[in-house]
Amino acid sequence: QVQLVESGGGLVQAGGSLRLSCAASGSISRINIMGWYRQAPGKQRELVATTGVTTNYADSVKGRFTISGDNAKKTVYLQMNSLRPEDTAVYYCYAVTTTPRVSYWGKGTLVTVSS
Repeated sequence: QVQLVESGGGLVQAGGSLRLSCAASGSISRINIMGWYRQAPGKQRELVATTGVTTNYADSVKGRFTISGDNAKKTVYLQMNSLRPEDTAVYYCYAVTTTPRVSYWGKGTLVTVSS
């Protein structure tokens, strides 16, 4: 089992920055991918960024958001710059383990960007 705890959400004005953090605990040695998804009100959950063997970003955040992490500690961060009102969402930390391949989710942290 893996537990994920996010922190760092909040209210920010458009153009501002926030940094999200996610710490994993439990069977962290099996984690090979970590990342962030988000879900805006009335919309489906969507990928923001993931890191593992490769790093991937949603087109909507490229050039504004940066994912980083500590592979040994299995922590992951999301630096969000130039925030826009459309970035408002609950952001969820995500981790995938190998053997067996299982996905885990944090409870989410709310990011609100005011115009």
